[in-house]
Amino acid sequence: MNKKPLIDKDGEVRELTAEDLKKFKPISEANPALYAKIKKSVGERGSQKSPTKIPISIRVSPEVADYFRAKGKGWQGRIDNILKDYVAHHK
Repeated sequence: MNKKPLIDKDGEVRELTAEDLKKFKPISEANPALYAKIKKSVGERGSQKSPTKIPISIRVSPEVADYFRAKGKGWQGRIDNILKDYVAHHK
């Protein structure tokens, strides 16, 4: 069997064939040490710090969702902070 290189003399990767793809293995099998390093560096989410939040589903108007999402990452946390402030002042 003539093995066709994946990279040409210019460093370009050729288009992969179905035969190439059949030879692929999950990284956990192909290189367990590398997989362990990646898993360790990326990590898995640990238990939530106290106080633990509970997941809920809430329906809001499009204007509200657009406003908070437009402010970027952490928009759900900002909504939570506003609601906690409301609760604190309306007991």
